[in-house]
Amino acid sequence: MAASESLLDLINAAQEQAKTHQTRIDQILATSDANSRSAEEVDALQSATKALETATIDAFSLFEARMQHHFKRGPFSRKLTARLREAGETKLADQVHQYYLAANVLKHGKGASHRELLKTPTPLVTLRSDEPDAETPTSLIDVTTGGFFDGLCATIIAATHFLENK
Repeated sequence: MAASESLLDLINAAQEQAKTHQTRIDQILATSDANSRSAEEVDALQSATKALETATIDAFSLFEARMQHHFKRGPFSRKLTARLREAGETKLADQVHQYYLAANVLKHGKGASHRELLKTPTPLVTLRSDEPDAETPTSLIDVTTGGFFDGLCATIIAATHFLENK
């Protein structure tokens, strides 16, 4: 993707690519249970899941980098969430915050963001057990749940429109 592409174009392209991974995950999960998956299916499931995790981190990082200019300095997500709340966009503020926490946990693992997600469960982000098994990916965030990546992209797009129209 060229550097001159807009943030929205890049997010839309990432969303299309993520659909390929999500479709593969859904196919594997629908056609076999954890005990009967072949090694190839396990590898494909782990690979597709890792691709969605990476896409989540990349999309949120790109969003932060491209929209940071709307704030002087400091923590982008905290400042964006505050501005959204001030404008009465509480739902969007909560969504931005939850996806920020999810991306942060995917990048850094257990820490303050993970503890916050544990304290305040949300339907947007599903946490995985601390006990990984051989059949499933080991990330603390389940990016394979229906609508996770689409929700992230919709949130980024809505927040971008908010910032660009201010």
